[in-house]
Amino acid sequence: MKNNKSTATHTPKELLTELQALVGEAEKMISESVGETTDEAVGALRARYEIMQERMSDLYDGAKKKVVAGAKYTDATIRENPYQAIAVAAGLGLLVGVLLGRRSK
Repeated sequence: MKNNKSTATHTPKELLTELQALVGEAEKMISESVGETTDEAVGALRARYEIMQERMSDLYDGAKKKVVAGAKYTDATIRENPYQAIAVAAGLGLLVGVLLGRRSK
């Protein structure tokens, strides 16, 4: 198989391209008559699907860990600097209010 690379070297765009190729091959197999599709071809397609599923799962897990780490960092920063956090939130609220107020006129 050509998919022996580690998950860390694949970008989301590469994974999406690979997944689209896999779907294209599956559609081609479905459009052909059942007698022409061999067990070997179905097995190869299933193996590629399982590899893609594992890679997507790894990508999802990595993204989830980054989001949780970012949320924990943000929480710690706000707890260490509560007055600065309130000032920043008020400033952003004022800015958004002014921009939306100008848009509605």
